[in-house]
Amino acid sequence: MPQVTSKDGTTITYDRIGQGPAVVIVGGILGDRSQQAPLAQLLASHFAVYNFDRRGRGESGDTPPYAVEREVEDIEAMLNAAGGSAFVYGTSGCAALCLEAAARGLSPKMKKLALWEPPYIVDDSRPPVPQDYLEQLRKMLREGRRGDMIELFFTQAVGMPAEFVALMRQSPFWAAQRRSPPHSSMKLSAWAMAASSYQKSA
Repeated sequence: MPQVTSKDGTTITYDRIGQGPAVVIVGGILGDRSQQAPLAQLLASHFAVYNFDRRGRGESGDTPPYAVEREVEDIEAMLNAAGGSAFVYGTSGCAALCLEAAARGLSPKMKKLALWEPPYIVDDSRPPVPQDYLEQLRKMLREGRRGDMIELFFTQAVGMPAEFVALMRQSPFWAAQRRSPPHSSMKLSAWAMAASSYQKSA
């Protein structure tokens, strides 16, 4: 399996399929590169697709403590692996991460940036996340309440109905999230990025 080493020494695992101009897929707020594999297959008929596990997910490594800067460095490592520049696609919270990466200096390496549903609030169609949202997450993380962290994310940040999230808690997906390591950046990174996105645009 191809790998690159990010600036802090963390190993990032990725798939490369297809031929053509390079495109890097940034996905996986609560999962690994398998979530974007169907899209990668579709794009592979026209592009050389680089689909990677973000740090703390799948087969990639994880080096605490989490910081958005480390994720930006991971994206840069993938752009370098793709030849130094590439088209970039980001979905949901990862769309916000891609914008953050561009703002922090990677835009010259991004030929074009395609974003799907970046989680920004630009009107009063829904309330912003609670002011103590991140502190609630940190407290739950300290207490090992990883399932409650996921529920808080979906209800308070995403805005899903509580009854729908209650059904999700019975799924294999939920059990897999709860089994992941307590220190994993999978935990705080997704919800921190979401909170940052919502609060910046509110």
